[in-house]
Amino acid sequence: MAELTTLARPYAKAAFEAADAAGALAQWSQMLKLAAAVSQQEAMTKVMGSPSLTTEQKAEAFVGVCGEEIDAKVANLIGSLATNGRLPLLPQIQQLFELHKAQREKSVDVVVTTAFELTGELQDKLAKSLSAKLDREVNLTTDVDASLLGGALVRAGDTVIDGSVRGRLTKLAEAMNS
Repeated sequence: MAELTTLARPYAKAAFEAADAAGALAQWSQMLKLAAAVSQQEAMTKVMGSPSLTTEQKAEAFVGVCGEEIDAKVANLIGSLATNGRLPLLPQIQQLFELHKAQREKSVDVVVTTAFELTGELQDKLAKSLSAKLDREVNLTTDVDASLLGGALVRAGDTVIDGSVRGRLTKLAEAMNS
């Protein structure tokens, strides 16, 4: 996985710079999501791996499937990826692009897992609190996992805050056993 990310990084950076220069981050984000989804379809993986097709034919087939949902610049990116045998990197390119976009927009996706459903008011309070703590705009999504017993598990990028009862019991058990 790390190797794929390393290979995808320059393409993602170039795509981000092109989108940023054009003021089209949201449009590029949508187009790259589509391209990443298309690249993972079984029929397209067969096309991408077909030795009987030229790189131009693979790129044309890929762009044809995406249709009018992508513009000429993204089609050029797909052509470049096809020429270099890198079409399977599109999911990693899309993920890295989203990270660049989030950094630029000073936003972060946060997943809060709780034992019970959170009310809208509590979600708003939590989002405001996390926004102040992380110094970023928070895009909050919630999940319910009854095995947590109580409390919450917060994931924001690489940061994990485990305030769940299960997590506290696990820490207590580890402390008692050491």
